[in-house]
Formats: sequence, structure tokens, C-alpha cells
Amino acid sequence: MRARTLPLSRQRSGGGTPIARKALAIAAVVSLGTGLLAGCADDGGDDESGSSSGEGKTTITLGLFGTMGFKEAGLYAEYEKLNPDIKIAENVVERNENYYPALVNHLTTNSGLMDVQAIEVANIAEVVGTQADKFTDMSKVEGVNKADWLDWKWQQATTKDGQTIGLGTDVGPMAICYRKDLFEKAGLPTDREEVGKLWAGDWDKFIETGRKYKKAAGKDTFFMDSPGGLLNAVLSSEEKKFYDASGEVIYKSNPVVKDAFDLTAGAAKDGLVQSQTQFQPAWDQTIANNKFATVACPPWMLGYLKGKSQPDAAGKWDVAVAPKSGNWGGSFLGVPKSGKNVEEAQKLVAWLTAPEQQAKLFKVQGSFPSSQAAYDSPEVTGAKNEMTGDAPIGEIFSEAAKQIPVQVIGPKDQIIQQGLTDNGVILVTKGKSAAEAWETATKTIDNNLDK
Repeated sequence: MRARTLPLSRQRSGGGTPIARKALAIAAVVSLGTGLLAGCADDGGDDESGSSSGEGKTTITLGLFGTMGFKEAGLYAEYEKLNPDIKIAENVVERNENYYPALVNHLTTNSGLMDVQAIEVANIAEVVGTQADKFTDMSKVEGVNKADWLDWKWQQATTKDGQTIGLGTDVGPMAICYRKDLFEKAGLPTDREEVGKLWAGDWDKFIETGRKYKKAAGKDTFFMDSPGGLLNAVLSSEEKKFYDASGEVIYKSNPVVKDAFDLTAGAAKDGLVQSQTQFQPAWDQTIANNKFATVACPPWMLGYLKGKSQPDAAGKWDVAVAPKSGNWGGSFLGVPKSGKNVEEAQKLVAWLTAPEQQAKLFKVQGSFPSSQAAYDSPEVTGAKNEMTGDAPIGEIFSEAAKQIPVQVIGPKDQIIQQGLTDNGVILVTKGKSAAEAWETATKTIDNNLDK
């Protein structure tokens, strides 16, 4: 908010460790009027878990993490009005890093599960691969149309034999957010279309633009916010990164991973990126102090920028197309077979993730729809954000979402991503060579994968 969860994923988890997770758990989701942190819900949330309420209504329980926004956007109230015999109760754990281990335990023992369970994108591959038999097939639910979703999003929650264990809620299509005033001072174009042309189709061109920026801007500011942000953006635009389709770990032998690492390390060595870790207090302060000109930017990042910026930063940012489209964030809703109200839970999930509701959620909460059928809605086509002025953010992010590759997601992606970042490219900003940083990162990752 997911971005949930923050951040590598919505990580609405925004989670405390991997970049993706960090981003979502702490990331403020894009808000057209207000910034909202992904992980602002209280652990425990509503504690109603019975199958029926005292009023004779059927109570459908949802296990969620972070602020997924359904309640805040008024969707529960709307559904209850449409279905007077239904009451909805959510149980919210603030961070995915706390939510997910408990979910795995409940799935393994097949007990203690809610009627509906949220699954963060960074965990979906593991759940599909090891727990799919615990979930109902949502593709067979009345009113669910596969064509409504982005193909790559639908595939993430689908088993090899065609069972779809969850329906996608939001996604995090990435663009590049940039400071128009800093670009202007550096003699670079400020029009978003011209800016996008600077690096169209090639991350090497993005780095070359960074060198031009540094040469003109000097030492007062950096071209990009962090080495982790750059590495994540590059890798998120690749079809295969850490695992192959068979589930084999390939991060050390996959040339695109090493190329992305070396590209980021080179940018760090040349002083194009700050020596900062995203979503930490020191990084937050660089936003407030206008210390960098660009950041890899899913829709929820706009809310985060707003929350950490000085008031006069509004309207000084803009959004350009990234060199290649990638995804950062998102989640799913699944219905366990052992739930007390399976049929009613399936109906609720189908309704919550329908294009109309996803569009409403985006308008109120800033969670970008995974339903491509929502992209023609006025809530998306007319979307604006005060940080980026008149930029047609709905259109920009919609086009980015459609071009994201179907990416192989592995069960330990977050461990690998974090190792490459926190034990890898960040070291280059502290004086280590790219070779030394790679060696440290791979040793750390391999040790963690063996645990």
C-alpha cells in the first residue's frame, strides 16, 4: 500500500526487510487527496470471527495485512447494503512479515483460517507451489472473468494445472518520478514525454542521463534516491531474475541479474545514487531536503513522497515512462476450503476485486487496479495527484501495467533481493568495489537460502 505492503511488493507489507516489503508496509499508498501509510492498521483489527452474528446475519471474516483499503473506501458498507444478510469483519495484522508466517502455519495445520485470506505478491509463488490445495478455485466462481485482469497478474496466482487460488487486488506498475525544478537546473528537458525519450527502452540510457545530470548539478543533489531503488526497478522489468520456470535458483547464473547489479554498482561508484536505504529515516529526510531528482515510482510512491516532502514540493514532481515496465507491489484475496462460509466468501471476493470496485479503491485509496477492465473508468483516466500537478497518472500507470512482463516469482525472492541490495550494491557507495560487493552479497544470500 500495499503500497501495501510496502514495499518490494505491497508489500503492503512495506515490510521491514526486503526493499519490496519495506516499501509496501510503510509505503503510503497513492492518494488523490490524502497520503496513507500502508501499514497503519492495528494488529488484530476487528476480532469478530463467528460464522453468524447476533443479528442472525452471516459474518464473513477477512484476514488482511496493512491497510488494504476496502473498509476505508466504504466497500464493506456498500456490500452489506446490497446484501442485508451479510456482515463483514476484518482481522488486520499491520505488517506482512508478521502476517505471513501465521498464515503459513494456519494453512499447514488447516485450522484457524479466516473465510478470506490476503496473500502478498512476494509470497504468492510459495503459496501456489505448496498450499494451493487449501484454497478454492476462484476462476470457477460466478461473475469472475479472467479477461478482466492483467494476464501476468492472473498467472501469478494460477497453478500449472489451471487452478487460480486468488484474485488480484492492486498492482504497482513503475514509472520514473522526477523533480522538474532539478532537471531544469541541470539543463535537462522537463516535459514528461521528452524526459521519457531520454532513456526509452534502455536502463543504460537512464544511467547516461544520470551522468549528464551529475555533471551539471554538481554535488548538491543526486540523480537517483538509492542503489536499492535502481536495482529493484531494473530487475522488476525482467521476465526471469532469481528463479527459472522449474523453480531452480538461478540468480548467480542469470546474466540479467549480474548486469543489473553491475549497472547499479557503476551508478553508485560514480555518485549518481545516494548512499541510502529506502524507507529509513535518513532516506525520508532526503525527500524533505530535495536531495535527489528521480525515484522508481509505482502509484503508491506518490503518497509516500507527499507524506515526507515539504509543502512547497507539491507540483514540482512529474511522472515519465520508465525505460522498461516493471511491477512493485500488489496482493491477492483467496478463499480457503476450510472456511465456515466458502460460498459467501467467494461472492464477496469476486465483488471486491471486480473492475468497478477496484476503480473506486483507486480513487479513494490510490491502490492501482490489477483489473485492466478498470483502466477505462473515469476514476482512472481522470486521475491526478497534487505532487505531480496535471500529469495524467492514471493513463501513465495503466500503460505501464499493460507492458509488465509475466515474471517468474520464486519463494525466496525477497531474501535474494535484500541480499543484493543491503549486502551488495549499497556497499559500493561505501567504498567497496563491485566485485567485492557481489561476493559479499552472494555469500550472504546463499547462507540465508540454506537456512
